[in-house]
Amino acid sequence: SIRAKVEHPFRYIKQVFGYDKVRYRGLAKNKSRLYLLAAFSNLLMARKELQV
Repeated sequence: SIRAKVEHPFRYIKQVFGYDKVRYRGLAKNKSRLYLLAAFSNLLMARKELQV
């Protein structure tokens, strides 16, 4: 299902990077931090292919 495909990136964002609760720091700051964490989680998931 579609939900199973997006569970792994959110697990990295929540558990590895500690983004459990969203604190209100302004919408721009929250959005930029979430984009950065999504990019890092993509790198972590793709590290096996990147080590080739």
